[in-house]
Amino acid sequence: MPEPASECFPGVGFNMPSSPPGSLNNWWCNPNTEYAFMGFSYEVTSCQSKSQLIREFRDIRQRFDGRYVRIYGACDRSGFYNDVVDAAWGAGIGVHALIWFGFNGGNIWKTRRDVLFGVLHSNPRAKFVVRAVQFGSEPLFDWALGALELATQVKSAKASLSSLQIPVTVSEMAYGYQAVNGGMDVLESIDLIDAHMLPFFSKQASTAQNAWPIVQTDLDWFIRNGKGKKIYLSQNGWPSVTYSGVQPNSPNAVANVDNERDYYTLLDEHCSYFKTAPGGGIGWFAHIYSDYQEPGYGIYGNDGKVKFNFNPRTSC
Repeated sequence: MPEPASECFPGVGFNMPSSPPGSLNNWWCNPNTEYAFMGFSYEVTSCQSKSQLIREFRDIRQRFDGRYVRIYGACDRSGFYNDVVDAAWGAGIGVHALIWFGFNGGNIWKTRRDVLFGVLHSNPRAKFVVRAVQFGSEPLFDWALGALELATQVKSAKASLSSLQIPVTVSEMAYGYQAVNGGMDVLESIDLIDAHMLPFFSKQASTAQNAWPIVQTDLDWFIRNGKGKKIYLSQNGWPSVTYSGVQPNSPNAVANVDNERDYYTLLDEHCSYFKTAPGGGIGWFAHIYSDYQEPGYGIYGNDGKVKFNFNPRTSC
């Protein structure tokens, strides 16, 4: 039986108004309803055109009942984040926006932050589709920024975006918070938890079907230390191929399409756990939308066809 149409954004079946309402009152769905499958990570390094963003955001929304797109990577084309906002509004889907540090050092992340914040304040649709802003990806683990400075940046961003009621977080794995001095100060500073879950890289990894204890260990850590904050699995998946930069840390870890599929099946089988987890339930994103964005991780292959049947639950 299909779910009844939602009366809040971006609930499944919600009917978008023709223009943004006068206020955010009763606009967003209660975070307690945001558990199980949320949507996709969506890599933007190829600087997709506005028409491609609209087409693929609609596909995420209509084919898979995705409620959000979690931006990954960066496109520095002028106007790109306006295109993301407008495409999300047109598709009726929410956005977890991202300030991307990248892997090459430097301060371009500051420009990306300022451009994004400018769009959030100037585009009248932005506060109605952007659910969160993330610093990422894995800035603690990658030493992109010291923990003290990152916590300061989070607090500054929260102040900048408070009038828009957009929460701020860091997209990071549990190990990143634990591995650096001051990591817990960063965890304290964020509004919600965007957790990375890539059990393929665990030293205990074997097949995806056996990955739940690895997932559970990190979730338990976030629940124990997160002080009741909402948790999303933002960068969360299992690769179907290995290559430079995507190599296992366990000799028993298996990367193929069957295991990519089995990982998402495993998460779907734990829907009731995600529904009842502390902090108002846990929502998970699939990393990533298509292999053209990050080889091996896509639900779609490079041929534009889904690699396996993917129809996870959004509620249970």
